[in-house]
Amino acid sequence: MRIALCQIDTTVGDLDGNRALIVQAARSAAAQGAQLAVFCELTLPGYPPRDLLDRPAFVDANLHALDAVARELPPALAVLLGFVDRRVRAHRSSLYNAAALLRAGRIEQVFHKRLLPSYDVFDEARYFEPGSLPPCFELQGMRIGVTICEDVWNDADLPLRRIYEMNPVADCIEAGAELIVNLSASPFTLTKRRGRAEMFSDIARRHQRPLLFVNAIGGNDDLVFDGSSALFGHDGAVWAQASSFEPDLVVADLAADGLQRQLPETDAQAALAALVLGTRDYAQKCGFRSAVVGLSGGIDSALVATIAARALGAEHVLGVSMPTRYSSAGSKDDARALAQALGIELRCIDIDPVFEAYLTVLRPPLEALGPALPNDTTYENVQARIRGNTLMAISNRFGQLLLTTGNKSEIAVGYCTLYGDMAGGLAVISDLPKTFVYQVAREANRQAGRALIPESTFTKPPSAELRPNQTDQDTLPPYELLDAIIERLVEAGDGVQAIIARGFPAEIVTQVANLVRNNEYKRRQMPPGLIVTSKAFGPGRRYPIAQRFRG
Repeated sequence: MRIALCQIDTTVGDLDGNRALIVQAARSAAAQGAQLAVFCELTLPGYPPRDLLDRPAFVDANLHALDAVARELPPALAVLLGFVDRRVRAHRSSLYNAAALLRAGRIEQVFHKRLLPSYDVFDEARYFEPGSLPPCFELQGMRIGVTICEDVWNDADLPLRRIYEMNPVADCIEAGAELIVNLSASPFTLTKRRGRAEMFSDIARRHQRPLLFVNAIGGNDDLVFDGSSALFGHDGAVWAQASSFEPDLVVADLAADGLQRQLPETDAQAALAALVLGTRDYAQKCGFRSAVVGLSGGIDSALVATIAARALGAEHVLGVSMPTRYSSAGSKDDARALAQALGIELRCIDIDPVFEAYLTVLRPPLEALGPALPNDTTYENVQARIRGNTLMAISNRFGQLLLTTGNKSEIAVGYCTLYGDMAGGLAVISDLPKTFVYQVAREANRQAGRALIPESTFTKPPSAELRPNQTDQDTLPPYELLDAIIERLVEAGDGVQAIIARGFPAEIVTQVANLVRNNEYKRRQMPPGLIVTSKAFGPGRRYPIAQRFRG
């Protein structure tokens, strides 16, 4: 049997656009001799539709689109695609995360997702009921088991996560499935990138059945879907492989001679590709054609500008340098060199006169109100907010997407300014620890074959340049130490004492934990950030702002 892995970039709610992509891919699959074409989870409505599912009109439109797709497909081709199903029983309407088998112009069979994740970024039990429909269908004399994303994640001997009593894969095997198909919308993270393929390989090898995994591709808000769809043989080997981070269509026989793409080899390569894709899709799907970035001459803004130029084209990116009396000549030179290397337009707006006006107006009343608190940052933050206002003025005037440049380390400990450098529409590198920012920036230069980001940007001490001779390490631990502690606190979920027991300095661990806890209110107000690690700040980490737990 020839099967098409149809990896298409859908947009949430764009039912007509998604339908067109499905039909186009199906026709291409049929032209290449496929008997079955498989698409991703919730192909028609896009993933994740979230509270759009609370609107009956949205569910109705998705059902109408499914009927229309069935009529437009090549009649000899069987197609599996994701949609939202609705069943009414005893005056109660229930929604299901579903897959439809379409053949000969009609909906032949429907399958419901059985395991509904409600952890991290997932909240499917909020909307869907778990399914109980038969798990298999027959095609070309072969019995095929259908699973939807999470349905397979409870089966492997060493799963990334096992939290359910049911095992849909085992049920498919018991029902006589000779092939397992999995329609997925599995978001990218660095951890998942390493473990997901191993898990699928293990399932296929243990059950001695081929396993076909078709994943979503593209960015939807803070989630990036990497694709990487694959056919795993009964021996656990990859028999066919689709691309990562770009749409693809692979037609493969159920034999070990399928087409295989070259996937990213390192975390830095994968993260860079994910951020470029996420930035491009966020901008285009939200209606932006261009972006504006504040260029400080530092590594963070340099990487964001580099990503933006790759995602949108250099001609659609504006860099803005906004020096004050504290900006070094080297930083201004680095910003100019970066813009020239990327081919983006650079504008320099001297904000020092505005800063001086603020000082003239604010100093007398602030001093009259009383002495400043220890470690006062009022006037440092004024500069950041002037920059935020300047960039937002440009964004408003020209309809450009403002990209913020804060990294995960800064955001974790509050080394950022509300309504200043946190202002914007997308936080591109908010899930990259500072030490990893350098790695990804080096990878961007390596791929370009030249120093897009100047070497001096890598080697100078990190600084916000908001007061004389300032460096980040005046108030923060060295980033290597800070990032290691943040990883244990945020991603691993370790407590303070557990981290100290690992040999980290107790005073610094306590300081960092307090900073992470006390700055939750800032993170609640930040723009959406593209997710790269296993635990990002955002919808997958729901900590209360007002809380007193110190563990």
